[in-house]
Amino acid sequence: MATKCKIKTKDKVIVLAGKDKGKTGDVTAVMPKEGRVLVSGVNMVARHTKPSQANPQGGIVRREASIHMSNVALIDPKTNKATRAGYKTVKGVKTRIARRSGEDV
Repeated sequence: MATKCKIKTKDKVIVLAGKDKGKTGDVTAVMPKEGRVLVSGVNMVARHTKPSQANPQGGIVRREASIHMSNVALIDPKTNKATRAGYKTVKGVKTRIARRSGEDV
């Protein structure tokens, strides 16, 4: 389901639900069609890989799996707590703001 996405790449986010609740990280990828984001250091999974030319050893590789957008929230730069994103237009320039404090994200 494609929805409007207020979370962008390189945003600092906090996980609100799931096994990694409370962890923070930077968004490395956004998948708006799937409604998912990839957060560094969060939702780590073990991937069993066969040996290949790129990885001749093979074995178990740990990497991040995507997490649903509804389970993450932006971190307010002022208070370091979860916040929603809003938009404000000043002199014809549209910027993203944190709803909690009004600071630019």
